[in-house]
Amino acid sequence: MKLSTRALAWTSALLWGGAVLLTGILNLVWPKYGVAFLDTLRSLYPGYGATSGFVGVIVGTLYALVVGTICGALVAWLYNRFAKPESAPTA
Repeated sequence: MKLSTRALAWTSALLWGGAVLLTGILNLVWPKYGVAFLDTLRSLYPGYGATSGFVGVIVGTLYALVVGTICGALVAWLYNRFAKPESAPTA
């Protein structure tokens, strides 16, 4: 069975982007929420500042969408490359 590279790329982009968006919004409401996670993202994503308000949340989400897309596509490609091909059923 092969994985759809496009489907896994979209899925991981939406999941990772959604997680960053949700954490950023919750941090705006409760400033102590997800601080360690957002600080980690700040160290990974150049120009991203978790404490720069809603614009910072959008910038972080855009970074996460791009990274999620690339990672999802890479995982699907690697899986398809190394998975054993299915043998055809014999009649």
